[in-house]
Amino acid sequence: MSQRTKIKALLESEQTDVSVIVKGWVRTFRNNQFIALNDGSTNNNLQVVIDFENTDPAFLKRITTGAAISVSGTLVASLGKGQKVEVKAKEIEILGDCDPEKYPLQLKNRPSLEFLREIAHLRFRTNTFGAIFRVRNSLSFAIHQFFQERGFVYLHTPIITASDAEGAGETFHVTNFDLANPPKTENGEIDFKEDFFGRATNLTVSGQLEGELAAMALSDIYTFGPTFRAENSNTTRHLAEFWMIEPEMAFYDLNDNMDLAEALLKYVIKYALEKNAEDIEFLTQRLQEEEKQKPQNERSDMSLVEKLQFCLDHDFERLTYTEAIEILKESTPNKKKKFQYPVEGWGTDLQSEHERYLVEKHFKKPVILTDYPKEIKAFYMRQNDDGKTVRAMDVLFPGIGEMVGGSQREERLDKLEQRMDEMGIPKDELWWYLDTRRFGACPHAGFGLGFERLVLFVTGMGNIRDVIPFPRYPKNAEF
Repeated sequence: MSQRTKIKALLESEQTDVSVIVKGWVRTFRNNQFIALNDGSTNNNLQVVIDFENTDPAFLKRITTGAAISVSGTLVASLGKGQKVEVKAKEIEILGDCDPEKYPLQLKNRPSLEFLREIAHLRFRTNTFGAIFRVRNSLSFAIHQFFQERGFVYLHTPIITASDAEGAGETFHVTNFDLANPPKTENGEIDFKEDFFGRATNLTVSGQLEGELAAMALSDIYTFGPTFRAENSNTTRHLAEFWMIEPEMAFYDLNDNMDLAEALLKYVIKYALEKNAEDIEFLTQRLQEEEKQKPQNERSDMSLVEKLQFCLDHDFERLTYTEAIEILKESTPNKKKKFQYPVEGWGTDLQSEHERYLVEKHFKKPVILTDYPKEIKAFYMRQNDDGKTVRAMDVLFPGIGEMVGGSQREERLDKLEQRMDEMGIPKDELWWYLDTRRFGACPHAGFGLGFERLVLFVTGMGNIRDVIPFPRYPKNAEF
């Protein structure tokens, strides 16, 4: 098995007239002579040429779309158009048959993305999803490489936790109880002291709080793992299970935090453009075809490659929430009541349409908003001297809206406790978090980057369910 050469390597090879073994899945078989073979290393197929006159017709019938085969033969210069080399087969072995009557991925009926979500176990075999998941792989690797090059420590924060970090309450509960008959306290409430962990627990919504604990000793850490939100949102932007990158840095202020977020985003986009040029070009063409179906005024001004390059070529625009509100209040869509959520003044919680207006119409580049009203942000964000705003930052991207959310953390114990009291967050449950402010506190900052939103942006896909292998959303946990 290990003798095989991947198709990507063969197509890039300068050698010819050499013996090769190649394995993959049949994409097409035409004229009983030409097999288009693919093994997932690239979207490009390798042509395999069969001596059909000397091959058993019954065997030829088994070479169907989707079948897995092994080919031994000679790599030769191709006479056909569209490929540099092809394999002249000497021996073919069928490793796994595929019934063409039942196989749902036939070229003649190009399946929709909606249909492919229903057969997510097979959608990897299409060009679109092959490209998406190779790009996802590269982005994942580049994130680790970025932080490792800068001396960050990769920290595994818990999946099961007793805190919900944001205080939003949208958590999946973890229990070992018989749900039909859980133990009760004297007042009739569920007695979690009898549960596996001796208390109420849930799946994590963020590794941030635990990440802060490690940053207070290791200086620079990052997490990269699954997070869960029990938010009943059936939209193209929400998942119940998704991956988050969350760095936490000691001795950082908000400006350092913004610099790091911008550097990270540019680094990973550049890496994908270089490493996956072929895949991104394919996804660019796919997006252009999709755009043609839209009305002229809804079409993007830039191609996918241009949009990605645009983010690399421009410094992100930085402005305060207060400045953004003024721009939005005076904007044409707001005055003409075109926004679904009108911007009436300071304190408005910005929606995706407002964020995208700032990025796509006003500044025409990525934007970092800072210093949000404390009422619309989490308890752990550092309070500004004005008593109204906190040292928060959101990085906004074209087509997506918020890509990164972060802040300088509140390191002053009295201010943090005061804010927790105001927001009704129990201090006794977060005693361990408050300890970091009691013992050697220092200025520190961090942010969260939703990995699927990043993949969505880099691939140009329109639905977040198409950039994670097996999407989890309300009423769906198949596969």
